[in-house]
Amino acid sequence: MNCEYFGKCASCVLYDKSYEEQLNFKEQREKQRFSNFTTKPFDIIKSEKKAFRNRAEFRIWWEKDANEKVVYSYAMNDFNKNILEINSCQIVSSHIQEIMPKLLALVSSNEELSSKLFAVEFLGSSTKDLLVTLIYHKKLEESWNHLVRGLEEKLNIKIMGRSRKQKIIINSDSINESLNINNQEFKFVYQEGGFTQPNTNVNIQMIEWVLNNIETSSKDLCELYCGGGNFTIPLSTKFNKVLATEISKTSIKSALNNCQLNNISNISFIRMSAEEFVQGLQEVRVFNRLKDINLKDYNFDTIFVDPPRSGLDDTTRALAKDFEQIIYISCNPETLHRDLETLSLTHKIVRFALFDQFAYTNHIECGVILKKIT
Repeated sequence: MNCEYFGKCASCVLYDKSYEEQLNFKEQREKQRFSNFTTKPFDIIKSEKKAFRNRAEFRIWWEKDANEKVVYSYAMNDFNKNILEINSCQIVSSHIQEIMPKLLALVSSNEELSSKLFAVEFLGSSTKDLLVTLIYHKKLEESWNHLVRGLEEKLNIKIMGRSRKQKIIINSDSINESLNINNQEFKFVYQEGGFTQPNTNVNIQMIEWVLNNIETSSKDLCELYCGGGNFTIPLSTKFNKVLATEISKTSIKSALNNCQLNNISNISFIRMSAEEFVQGLQEVRVFNRLKDINLKDYNFDTIFVDPPRSGLDDTTRALAKDFEQIIYISCNPETLHRDLETLSLTHKIVRFALFDQFAYTNHIECGVILKKIT
C-alpha cells in the first residue's frame, strides 16, 4: 500500500516497512516476549494490505480559503499531535473510502449540517451496510433530522446524530453483517456504541483459528467478556451448552438478537461483570440476574476469555485455573504475559497465534489455547 499520508499521519507508524517486514517485526518481538512460556511456532493470521478496516473515526476540520470561503476536510493527528488534514484513507474499506468524499461534500454544502460538526464515525460491514454517526458540539433540531433523511437516500447509507445528551436515530442505529466461517454463514447485527472487531477478514480467521484448534465437546463452555456474541455464536456449535457474560447492555442486546438470527438455542447470556459472575458461581453472592439460571446445571470443561486491555483480574485468573481448557484472546500482549505467569502454573500452551488486526501499527493481538497439566 502506498498512502500519500505515510510519514505524516500518526495512525500508521510502521509506514517505512513493507507489510511482510512489519509483520516479521511484530512476530519477533512477541516471540521474545513469550519465550519463557513457549518455543512453539506461532500461527500467524495476516491482514489484507489495504482497505481492511470496517470501523473508523475522523475529526472534521475547517479553514477559510483566500476568498473567505469555509473549506471542510477530514483530519487526523500528525506525529506531533497537531491536526493533519486528509481527503482519503487507504486502510478503511473500499465502501467507506467511496462514501467519505461524497458525504463531506454534501454536509459541507449545508450550513446546518456542517455547523459545529466535530467528528464522523463509520461502521461498515462486508455486506456494504454502512452506519455513519455525525458528532456535534450543538443541540440538533428537528430540521436537522429532515436534512439527514435526504442524505441517507442520496448515499444509500444509515446516518445518526450525537451531541451532548442527544442520540438521534433516523432509521436505524445498527448494521447487518454476514460472516462465512468454515463455509457456514453466520448473521450478526452490530449496534452503534457496541464493540465490533474492526478488521472483518482477520476476525473471520480468528474465529476459524479457535474452532479448528479445539475438539467438539459434550460438555459446556463458559465465556467471559462475550460482547455481541462474535465468538460465542460460532463456538456454540462445538459445545453442549454455553453460558456467556458481558457487562455492556448494548452488547447483551446485540448478542440476544444475534442468537435469534442464527436460530441458536443453547446459549444463555448474563449481563454481569466477570468478577460478579465468579462470585455467583462460587456462591459468594446472590444475584437477581441469575435467578432464571441454575449454574449447577452446567458441566464446564472450557473457559473462553476475551478481556479488555487490562487483562484478567485476580478473581478471574483463579477461576480459569479450574477448567480443563482455557481459550484466551488478548488485545494486549503485556497483560497476557502477566496472566500467563499464573495460568502456566496449572496449564500448558498447546497453540499460540498472532492476529494482525491493525496493519501499519505496532499493535498485535494474540490467541492462546491452554490445556490443564495432568
